Amino acid sequence: MHKVHEGLTADGAGLAGDRVVAAGSAARVLVAATARALRGVDCADLGHTGPTSRFPGAPEPVRRAAVSRAAGRVALTVAQVDEVDAARVARWFVDQYPRRRYPGVLIGSPHGAAAHLAVALGVPWLPAGFEMTVHWSDGAVDRPADALEHGAALATRLLAGNADLHLRQVHCPASRGPLTGATVSLTAAWRALPAAYAQFLADRLVPGAPVLLVRDARTWPVLERGPGHSFQVGCPASGLDPVDFHPDSHALRQVLRSVGGDAARWEPPEVSVPSGYAEHGVDSGFELAARDWSARHEHPLHRVLVPGPAALSAGVADLYRRWLRRAGKTGDRLVVECGRLLDPWQVVRAGLVPYWCENATRRSVDEAEWWLAGSEAFSSVDVLPEPPGVRSPALAGLPQWLAVAGFGRRRRALDRTTARGYPVTSVPTRRATEVLRAQPYDLPAPPPLGVAEALAVLRDSGGHQGLLVS
Repeated sequence: MHKVHEGLTADGAGLAGDRVVAAGSAARVLVAATARALRGVDCADLGHTGPTSRFPGAPEPVRRAAVSRAAGRVALTVAQVDEVDAARVARWFVDQYPRRRYPGVLIGSPHGAAAHLAVALGVPWLPAGFEMTVHWSDGAVDRPADALEHGAALATRLLAGNADLHLRQVHCPASRGPLTGATVSLTAAWRALPAAYAQFLADRLVPGAPVLLVRDARTWPVLERGPGHSFQVGCPASGLDPVDFHPDSHALRQVLRSVGGDAARWEPPEVSVPSGYAEHGVDSGFELAARDWSARHEHPLHRVLVPGPAALSAGVADLYRRWLRRAGKTGDRLVVECGRLLDPWQVVRAGLVPYWCENATRRSVDEAEWWLAGSEAFSSVDVLPEPPGVRSPALAGLPQWLAVAGFGRRRRALDRTTARGYPVTSVPTRRATEVLRAQPYDLPAPPPLGVAEALAVLRDSGGHQGLLVS
């Protein structure tokens, strides 16, 4: 029987919509984008559209049919769960990169700025886990306890063939919208260094090359359901706080109403860990294994602890500006990317400074505004807001995105295609490529940065935001 992973093609060209592990996930998109940039290729062939709610005002039967079709394009069937092979997923990740020796590697939590940092250093980026969604035929967005029970049965089946994983189930209508009731979302974190990673590092790193471990340090209330399976209601990417997922929360009632749920039925299970690492944290076993491998093979390991996405985004944007200016470029044009809308190669090709927002929440956009307000002004600012496909009181409105673009001295551009139908429509990941291709060329690209220099800049520019570099 073919493993589910075998649906992944070598170049990723046919991934959009496939019912395969990692299709459309943050890890898959970032690996593909980084690998293409190291080859000098953009992301024009990545067409994943992300979660969508195309009929926000439609009757419930129409809405549920649309959600079911969307889930069918990205989710595994229950029968396919038994075929998931995490070792082959790891192998797919490493196989994306050109076969040559590298002066270092980034591993760890998914973050768009980490992909840009990897490209500036000329090194690969490898995730510490990947995401899956599985069909939930009789699910409901407002029944987190039922989602937990269904997810526990799926976790048992997944872990039977993948003992090196920890599965974090996330039930978050504020970030996933109607799909929360049609699918179960699982983030799989490796509890040790996958064999494919260890072989890749041994074969592809130059002697003494450093390993950079990027770790998302955000926390969230968690229920430890059983060995290898934990559950959380809500998530940091929602732009809400844990208290906002309490049954009496006004924000929760707004979210559930927008996705066809009923707050009266919302009964989340009790948590067992009030402040555990959120879904994109790095498993402690994975970090320990990376440290052990680095020590045994005489590769220094540096840890970049990220308290929130904006800290790394700001540090990498400052890094790019210095890197470009040292190469004689202006470093004066900014692109604000969002979610899956990024293209590291087009950024380098055009000599742009990238700032990455995790999503379209007010919190993410506020942080971008604060960084811009404290930075030297840019002559142009292009903004690519990713429509989340769901309404939420935590989302930034288009006027706030326009305010970000307004920081440009001469050019202030908000992409009209992504703005049309915002926030309930969706756009393919290749939209970032289409927009950035219109930017003038600024080649040749600067020579790759050294890791020591990059770490020094990150300590200097990110320290005041809590970025910890060791």
